[in-house]
Amino acid sequence: MSNRPFSVIENQWITLADGTRLAARIWLPDDAELNPVPAVFEFLPYRKRDGTAPRDESTYPVFAAAGIAGVRVDIRGSGESEGVIDGEYTPLELANACELIAWIAARPWCNGSVGMMGISWGGFNCLQVAAMKPPALKAVISIASTVDRYNDDIHYKNGCHLSAQLSWAATMLAYQSRSPDPALVGDKWRDMWMTRLRDEPFFLEEWLQHQRRDEFWQHGSVCEAFDNIEIPALVIAGWADGYRNTPIKAIEGMGSKAKALIGPWVHKYPHFAFPKPRADFHGEAIAWWNRWLRDEQTGVEHWPQMRAYILDAPRPAVRRDADPGFWVSKDSWSKPEQQLLHIDADGRLAEGPALANAVRPAYLRSPLDTGIMAGEYFTLKPDAEMAGDQRIDDAGSLVFETPVLEEDRDYLGEPVLTFRVSTKGAFANLAARLVDIHPDGTATRVSFGVLNLAHRNSYAKPEAMPQGEFVEVRMVLDACGYRFRRGHRIRLSLSTAYWPLILPPPSDPGVTFDQGSLTVGLPLLGSHRRISVKEPENPDPLPKYISRSPSATQRGVYRDLTRNRVEYRILEDTGLNEHPATGLATRECRRETWSIAPDDPLSVSGNCHWTTEARRTDWSVRTECRASLRATETDWLLSARVTAFEDDRQVFEKSWEKKIARDFM
Repeated sequence: MSNRPFSVIENQWITLADGTRLAARIWLPDDAELNPVPAVFEFLPYRKRDGTAPRDESTYPVFAAAGIAGVRVDIRGSGESEGVIDGEYTPLELANACELIAWIAARPWCNGSVGMMGISWGGFNCLQVAAMKPPALKAVISIASTVDRYNDDIHYKNGCHLSAQLSWAATMLAYQSRSPDPALVGDKWRDMWMTRLRDEPFFLEEWLQHQRRDEFWQHGSVCEAFDNIEIPALVIAGWADGYRNTPIKAIEGMGSKAKALIGPWVHKYPHFAFPKPRADFHGEAIAWWNRWLRDEQTGVEHWPQMRAYILDAPRPAVRRDADPGFWVSKDSWSKPEQQLLHIDADGRLAEGPALANAVRPAYLRSPLDTGIMAGEYFTLKPDAEMAGDQRIDDAGSLVFETPVLEEDRDYLGEPVLTFRVSTKGAFANLAARLVDIHPDGTATRVSFGVLNLAHRNSYAKPEAMPQGEFVEVRMVLDACGYRFRRGHRIRLSLSTAYWPLILPPPSDPGVTFDQGSLTVGLPLLGSHRRISVKEPENPDPLPKYISRSPSATQRGVYRDLTRNRVEYRILEDTGLNEHPATGLATRECRRETWSIAPDDPLSVSGNCHWTTEARRTDWSVRTECRASLRATETDWLLSARVTAFEDDRQVFEKSWEKKIARDFM
């Protein structure tokens, strides 16, 4: 890497064709107008001034020093950008991205080649924009993203309603209700803020109107036509995150145009993610950009198609700073060979032929609070957000185990279950977990999958279960890279609830499994090479801000035995942190509670409360955002409220109340 001098443009206005001005922060090599450079573009609603500033400041200066400009733009209605956001990955957002790419490529300091990258929202939209083929876009790096917005995002998963959908709607309500920084936009900041508060949507209202995989979710799902992506894509994910499936799906769909890297990480960039080991993201990204944006022969096209970290029997812990394991590579990826396990005559998981055709029924109706050790859908910290010891959830599950393993077994890919199941009701959810049982009984979740049985044949056209009849079901679990050690056991855990990760259907009749039909397909690691993946030289790359008040994290379960009710409570408070260069101090506090009676699916409720504040010596603003979701047998009941304060004086309030019919869930 070179060490070229560079400058930072704190706020660059970019005027779109419709007259809206978007705000960009640009890291620019000093001699770029004399010697034009490639540019990397990131397009997010997460506020360049404060929200993503730490991670931006850990990466874009490194790019600029290597002769690559960084252009970080806030989506309309976010940060300092004008207008109001209109949803996730909308046609307007993607069209704006293409317009911005053309603007960047036309700058005198740009060599005409642009890359696009991002994590989560930015990882999604860079793949979606690549499918639109803007001429100047030459390559992308997509981290913790999805190619299927319905089945692999934060809304629905295989027809099941993720509780994270409410959490995320509340998060976006809080983010979009925040004001721009007067230091950048001047006296118009209050008018811009009031426009956002008045016109911002409550995203959950739209999401709940699309409970099946219709055109709304097909839009932006690049798996609908992988061939539309004609440029190289480096696709990265972590096993500890909900977005772990995308690298495998990308290389299977895009072929040699895509490269996959999967580490042990939560939902963070690999150079500062936990659990360790980390990866030298800066070095990898610069090699990627230099090859595809300035045609240097860095050899990235010869990288293995798949590089993955194989977890070596980690244990659940209060905090997992590092996970044991080893890196492997596969030069060319193909769907792995499956090792097939069945239920033997003693009720154990074993290799060999399935039992005879006679039905061996096993009835299951899990307590509706089964799932409290599932962790978050997408994890930001390696603590209780990650899945914990599975013995608690396994108590409400139907479990099958192998005998003690006589040798290590290594797997990489998606486990697949097939079985026959019946239910006396029209609806039922299933959750399946692949679990590593350590010699002392500790249970580590390796992979999981969920399925709304009404969606067993089609996510676009669900149908009620035929009551009392056995039907064939196939479940694909989330991808994993894992070593089950000699002396351990492999457990399959099945439950009809996985709360609060997924919300229950309107009735809870339980299900009956035909044990004799159950097949577990485990993806064998197969031919591979052991490799090393370089770790970052800087072990602490994030900048340090001034702490004005401490952070706090709490996550717990409260069980009221007299009322027969369980509550799952979350507190995440960033504390008040001041940027030393701008003097802007910000704080975010999330309080969330999920509640359910273990025997009543209609008792489920979720409540989210976000406080966001920003202040300087002579200025302060705060928003309080609340959102809730409840259920009847036929409807989802949602509500939200935003209240805004300037200098502790209320200046705005808006509420939403909506009833939306349940659609096969």
